[in-house]
Amino acid sequence: MRLKLLAEAAGTAMLLISVIGSGIMGAALADGNAAITLLANAIATGCMLYVIITVLGPVSGAHFNPAVTLAFFLRKDIAAHDAVSYVAAQVIGAVIGVWAAHAMFDLAILQTSTTLHRTGGAQWFSEILATWGLLFVIFGGLKSRPEAVPTLVALYITGAYWFTSSTSFANPAVTLARGFSDTFAGIYPGHIAGFIAAQLAAVALAHLFFAKVLRPSK
Repeated sequence: MRLKLLAEAAGTAMLLISVIGSGIMGAALADGNAAITLLANAIATGCMLYVIITVLGPVSGAHFNPAVTLAFFLRKDIAAHDAVSYVAAQVIGAVIGVWAAHAMFDLAILQTSTTLHRTGGAQWFSEILATWGLLFVIFGGLKSRPEAVPTLVALYITGAYWFTSSTSFANPAVTLARGFSDTFAGIYPGHIAGFIAAQLAAVALAHLFFAKVLRPSK
């Protein structure tokens, strides 16, 4: 179990390094062009997802996301104690990843985001759709083509950065950790609860749908 938790923490840390680091680099090089910055952010995140899921999937299952862990728990694929441990490892890894990204770019390690535009009904609805879609990709892929899941997730998140108004956080650990970065990819701490509530609602909706449409093969 220790190796699984280490893999979950390390993978989630690497994910946040890519999210925060590419946001910082993109903002520095794009000369104020938000579209170019978002494109860089999306591509880097998608690339990192493909790598960490491929490499660490055989070790821990490559959740890197409390919403994914909760979805597996509801399917009875992971025990409650293990699920709690996974979530703790993911959150710790996510925060470490944010701090590591700050250190790479010689920024203050400890920050709090002042970004104020990530809230409201449209953004919360966007997060429900983004998280539901991510779970659809994962469990649909596991049912139809398990070997393609890393590619499917990477492609989905890269695209979802652009077709969702929230830029598709779709991950409670990522959402929480991004509150500790006052950079392009940050989220104001006061807006975190709404995002996480939307993500958890998506897990419940997805579970109801998948229980009928994407039932595990016996």
